[in-house]
Amino acid sequence: EKELGVSLFEKEGRNVVLTKYGKMLLADTEKSLEILDSSTKTLKMISAGEGRIDLAFLPTLGTDFVPEITRNFLQAHQEKSIEFHFHTGATSVDIIQGLKGRKYDIAFCSKLEKEQNIEFIPVASQELVLIVPNDHPLSNKDTIDLIETIPYPQIIFTQKSGLRPIIDDLFRQIGKQPKVAYEIEEDQVIAGLVSKNFGIAVCPNMPILNFMNVKILQITSPSFERIFYLAVMKDRYLSPVAHKFKNFVIEHTQI
Repeated sequence: EKELGVSLFEKEGRNVVLTKYGKMLLADTEKSLEILDSSTKTLKMISAGEGRIDLAFLPTLGTDFVPEITRNFLQAHQEKSIEFHFHTGATSVDIIQGLKGRKYDIAFCSKLEKEQNIEFIPVASQELVLIVPNDHPLSNKDTIDLIETIPYPQIIFTQKSGLRPIIDDLFRQIGKQPKVAYEIEEDQVIAGLVSKNFGIAVCPNMPILNFMNVKILQITSPSFERIFYLAVMKDRYLSPVAHKFKNFVIEHTQI
């Protein structure tokens, strides 16, 4: 009362009761204790290997890899209360920024060489292929040498994409530069544009391509396989459940 400058208690006959202001403080104190109790229970649950994992990944991994590995993890720990919050990023740069900004616990993306504070662990691979419209002059082929694509307009990934330097290096190996018609961030958008005759493209061999109006050609030379990585911040606290998921992924998928 001395600290607050108001009376919290008053006499009512032989009893001591709360004043109007005492009741106000009591209500807020009870709410605060409920919040504190709830937070304590949550933190105890987290320390026991339960809780939420914020997982970020490239859209191309969302059709198969991520659903499979997370479902397998949940099935292996059915006795625990664990939930995933899924986040997709258009590029690996976006995902890494979110990881550094503490939006995500773990991410699946391409490796960015200059990120010294990120631990990158290879966990999956994906073949790069050439896709062309079904009525394109190259559509009668099943395999292709990249040199054969030079006469045709191409759709390539933007500079932000982790795939861009890889594809640039493929063309560097053949000593030629593609005729760039468009630069696009997302795999699926590139495939959509190819299906509508906006150009041809080198892209990951995604399951969705089998349901689009494109022909998939295996690149025989120069060949390349895209590697995906599990990414976490070095020297940053990882909750027990996130750490357990990291180890599960490494144990079951590392290449």
